[in-house]
Amino acid sequence: MDRSLPGLWLRGRTMHDSSSEVSPLRIQLVVFALVSASFANIYITQPVLPILQNEFGVDLLRVSFTVSAVILGIALANLPFGSLADRLPVQPIILTGGIVVGACGLLCAMTHNLWLLIAARFVQGVFIPALTTCLAAYLARTLPGEKLNVVMGAYVSATVLGGLGGRLLGGWIHPPLHWRYAFVSASLLIFAATVLAVRVLPRDDAHGSADKATVGYRQLLKRGDLVLILLCAAGSFSVFSSVFNYLPFRLGGEPFGFSTEMITLVYLVYVVGIFMGPLAGRISNRFGGGNTLLAGTLVLGCSLWVLGGETVPGIIGGLFGVCSGFFCIHAAAVGLLNRKLDRGQGKANALYVLFYYVGGWSGITGAGVAFEHWGWSGVLHMGLFLLFIPFAAGVSERIVESRER
Repeated sequence: MDRSLPGLWLRGRTMHDSSSEVSPLRIQLVVFALVSASFANIYITQPVLPILQNEFGVDLLRVSFTVSAVILGIALANLPFGSLADRLPVQPIILTGGIVVGACGLLCAMTHNLWLLIAARFVQGVFIPALTTCLAAYLARTLPGEKLNVVMGAYVSATVLGGLGGRLLGGWIHPPLHWRYAFVSASLLIFAATVLAVRVLPRDDAHGSADKATVGYRQLLKRGDLVLILLCAAGSFSVFSSVFNYLPFRLGGEPFGFSTEMITLVYLVYVVGIFMGPLAGRISNRFGGGNTLLAGTLVLGCSLWVLGGETVPGIIGGLFGVCSGFFCIHAAAVGLLNRKLDRGQGKANALYVLFYYVGGWSGITGAGVAFEHWGWSGVLHMGLFLLFIPFAAGVSERIVESRER
């Protein structure tokens, strides 16, 4: 999940006659179907990592690549696909992306070689932006503001529910059969959503409406206040992704001994993200972005401490706190980033997503090393250390906001 994605490439809005022929509700349904199906593929192996470890006979770090490889692929491909979406019609891009992601999912279901599985997962990550980033660019280019706001609401909800749905699909729905059936189901969903999008979305005839702002990536990266927010995104998502990636190993071992189905049920706490984002926006408007970052960091830090306990209520409460704190930080950071700019928001949001997913990939990889050496406490202590980044961003923003009053 990712709530920053709807902010990508929202520029050059032009209303085409063809888009008026399709009702906003139909476009909402298409967006919801395509984005949720795309995000379901990202975390599909997360609940069954211990099962994959036993089946392939490898260490924990290598099996965690089945998740981090997807995130790395998204991080690397996001900017190129965003640029491509400004130059080409979206339908062939979506069609290509859907075919590749779905075909790689079927390959994952068939292969008995872990490295081939990881490679296919990486390719899925590379082409997921063809279904998400490019779709956001198309919507921004073809819909007027009032319709865009409504449709993007479906987009945001789909990112959260898609991430949750992938975890449920991988660890809850198919364990009576085999985890491989989850990949088959996810591929069928992608194929169906892709066909629906290509058939329903109005033809896009205007291209090359790229951002006319002269602000470049280098100029944005020279601004320390923006870089701190980008690092805030990377650090907070690193903590969040690490906790949820190694949660199955914690709950599957002593003293809990949860089954895969029970572990997957715990992931339902993720749904708090649907409500926390808008709430964080209202909190930020009232108390300031800096205070909101600090509050989210405090909640996330306390929740990591609670997760060190050995009671089921403590684990559930800690995970609720991790979700609440993370989405609070995430929503506040996105808002701060866009409020600081009067041009170049598209490039800034693209950088945000890049830092976001690189942080998630590095967090999962680093936490794997920590888990192998120090267990669950190693993951939590690494998370506490990384929270200094959003804490520093919150302090910096609070100082700036106090000077502006």
